[in-house]
This record gives sequence, C-alpha cells and structure tokens, in this order.
Amino acid sequence: MRAQGYDRGWLPSWRPPVPCISVGNINWGGSGKTPLCSWLLTWCERLGLQSAVLTRGYRANPPHLPYYVHPESAVASAGDEPLMLAREHPEAWVVVDPNRKRAGQWAWQEIRPDVYILDDGFQHLAVQRDINLLLFRPEDLSQNWNRVIPSGPWREGANALRRASALLFHADPERGHAMAQTVQDRIPQLGVPMFSYSYHTRGVCKIFDHSPVEPSATYILVSAVGNPSGVEFSARQVFFDPPLDHMQFPDHHPYTSQDWSIISQRATECKARYIVCTPKDKVKLEAVADSRLCVLDVCLDIAGEIGQDHEFGQWLQDEMHKGKARHRTG
Repeated sequence: MRAQGYDRGWLPSWRPPVPCISVGNINWGGSGKTPLCSWLLTWCERLGLQSAVLTRGYRANPPHLPYYVHPESAVASAGDEPLMLAREHPEAWVVVDPNRKRAGQWAWQEIRPDVYILDDGFQHLAVQRDINLLLFRPEDLSQNWNRVIPSGPWREGANALRRASALLFHADPERGHAMAQTVQDRIPQLGVPMFSYSYHTRGVCKIFDHSPVEPSATYILVSAVGNPSGVEFSARQVFFDPPLDHMQFPDHHPYTSQDWSIISQRATECKARYIVCTPKDKVKLEAVADSRLCVLDVCLDIAGEIGQDHEFGQWLQDEMHKGKARHRTG
C-alpha cells in the first residue's frame, strides 16, 4: 500500500534534478550495497562525473544534519560505511541524513552533482530514482524466496521486484545464470537485465605502514559485518591457511578499547602474528589497535549481462543517458 501511495502520487516524493542511481536489496541484512556504491563512485570518477552519495548513516551520530562526511571525520559522527566511502573516494560527496530529500537538496545547493547515488534506497521511495539496482544473495532465491518479515528476511514481497531496473546476483557467472533462470521462471514478465558479481581480494596490508602481509602468515579474523562468511572467503583468496579463529561481532558494532583487549588476548592465545579485518572494521578499530592489525583489500567484480554481451558499465551509461533525457524534458 505504501509503494502504491508513492507510485500514484498520494505520498510526496522528491525528484532530483539530475539522474539518481539507487542501490538496495530485498532482504534484511548485508548483500554488498556499500561495495557496489564504491564501484559506482569509481565508475563516476572515470567518467569525470561529480557524485553525491545520500545515505542514512546507520548508527551515525552526526553533529548536525545534513552531515558532509570528510575523510578525517570521526567514525562516531559519520558511521562506519559512510566514512569508508569518503576515505576511498575523497572527490565524492558522502552526505549522511535519514531525510535523504533534505540531504539531496542541500548537496544540490552546495556542489550541483552530476549524479546522485542513493545508498540502501530500494525501499526509500521518498526519493525518485532513474536506475534501481537490486542485489540478491543465493539464499534469497532458494529457501528465503518471498518470505517477508517476520516469516523470513525479505523486506517486501516478490511483486516489488518489478520496480527494479536490474538485478545483481552475488554469485559466479555460472551460478548467476541459474539464479536468473529461477527469477524468470517465477516472474516471467519481469524483463530486466540481470548481472552477477563477486569479490576479488587483491591482498592484505598493515594499517599503519600499508606494507603487504605475506600469505604464509598466521592470523585471526575480526569482523562486524552482515555476511561474515564472505570475510572468510576473501581471506582464503590470499592466505595459504584458514584463520586460527574468526571473532564475529554484530553488524556495525562500535569497537571499544575493551573489545580490542579481548581481540588482542585471543590473538596471543592462538599465536597469531596478525589480526585481519575488513575496511569497514578498520575505520573503527584503528583508533584502538596495535601494529598487528591488517586490512583486506577487496574489490567488486561485475560480470556482463547474463545471456547477453553487454557490460554492466556500458548498460549503466546507456541508462544514465536516458535519465538525462528524461530530466531535460521533465
């Protein structure tokens, strides 16, 4: 009913003056939204586009709203994921505000971006978008299909997929093809392009001097992310051996010095040389950590359109041109 209210204009929504790309998912939990936002920011940089990310800033406590996240911002003010994006993409504007219409209007007054990126925006219907990217994990199409909260982890039912401009599956191309066929069988008239994506670990480096860590080293993992099994997969791409332990904290956990004492003690007990975390964890741990802390260097790879030869970047550019044309005539 809420979605129909926005679709029919009964509920007010803001149309940005330039194209807007939404990144979201159907399930409750992590599926790669922030890495995809980072991929999009890199794509914008290559095309010379000024981008602005509009994000709620989960568990952020900014001094004012909207809040422009600098690379030097405090993690408590910015939130872990917004700060990570701001550090990886200092040329982009990352703006924290639960009211993303207000944030978008403020960013337009300040910098007039060429494109907006709406983080975790699939259900945030108060901001209109030109491109709606929807992420899926394999379990979303198997045991969790159309199981809406509280019966399962989906935020809304399968009919919501019709709002998507494209579906992206966290899988290798072969498994992604099978997932695409599953969706087509269940919603034959969906008719949107589908892509698969995966993570590639380029290495592990120490957080203070950025020197690489040798693959033969002993280590434990520490993570506070939505999909901890993905962290173990990323580590196995670099290290010869599995971690001696994986200390898992709740997603977005605000690490304290006491947490680090516990982590440090566990590493000592395991005789681990290094303590390895994700970039999202690094921005919170670096203030309390010692020289054993290292970070995974992970990038997102997006395969071509399933069943077609179109690259994701080219499809995205074509959709952007359509969006610009709509804004000129609108």
